[in-house]
Amino acid sequence: MLFRRKKPATWSGKLREFLWPRKGFSRGLRYLSIRVLRLASSPHSIAVGVAAGAASSATPFVGFHILIALAVAYLLSGNLIAAGISTALANPLTIPFILAATYEVGLIVLGTGGSGALAGQDILHMLRHLELSHLWEPVLKPMLIGSVPVAAASAVVFYVAAFYAAKLFQSRRQLRRQSKLQTHTAG
Repeated sequence: MLFRRKKPATWSGKLREFLWPRKGFSRGLRYLSIRVLRLASSPHSIAVGVAAGAASSATPFVGFHILIALAVAYLLSGNLIAAGISTALANPLTIPFILAATYEVGLIVLGTGGSGALAGQDILHMLRHLELSHLWEPVLKPMLIGSVPVAAASAVVFYVAAFYAAKLFQSRRQLRRQSKLQTHTAG
C-alpha cells in the first residue's frame, strides 16, 4: 500500500486521535472557511449562502439543516455550496448549546420565564415515552419560537463577517494575480 503506516496505530492512539486530533480542531474550521472564500462567486452571494447556512443551523430541525439552508440560499440567490458548508456550524459539539439557547430565548419571548421551563430529566422522560402531545407546549413550541430570533441574529452576524472576508480575500487574490502577470510579462 502506498499510504500505509510503518507501524499500525494502536487502539489507544486511535482513541486519542478521535477525541483530540493531532493537528487540533481549528484545522478543519480553517479548511472550511478557506474553501468558502475560494468560491468563484460575488461576495454578496457567498455571504447570503453562509448566512442561510448559519440561520438554518440555529434551528431545532436537526437533520434538515442542509435542506433548509439550500432552499433559503436558492430563494435568495445565494451560493449553494457556501450554504451547505456553513451548516457545519451545527455539529455534535454545538447542537446542545444551540438547542438550549433556542429553548431559553423561546421561554423569554413567550414570557413564561421559569414557570414553563422543564428540567432535562422531564424532557428525557417525555422523549423516552414519545409523548409528543405533551412535549409540544413545554418544549417544542418555545424552541421553534426561540429559533427565529437566534437564527436571524446569527444570519446577520455571519452575513457581515462572510461578506467582508470574501471581499478582502478576492481583492487580495486579484492583486496577487496582477503582480504575477506584471512580473511574468516583464521577465
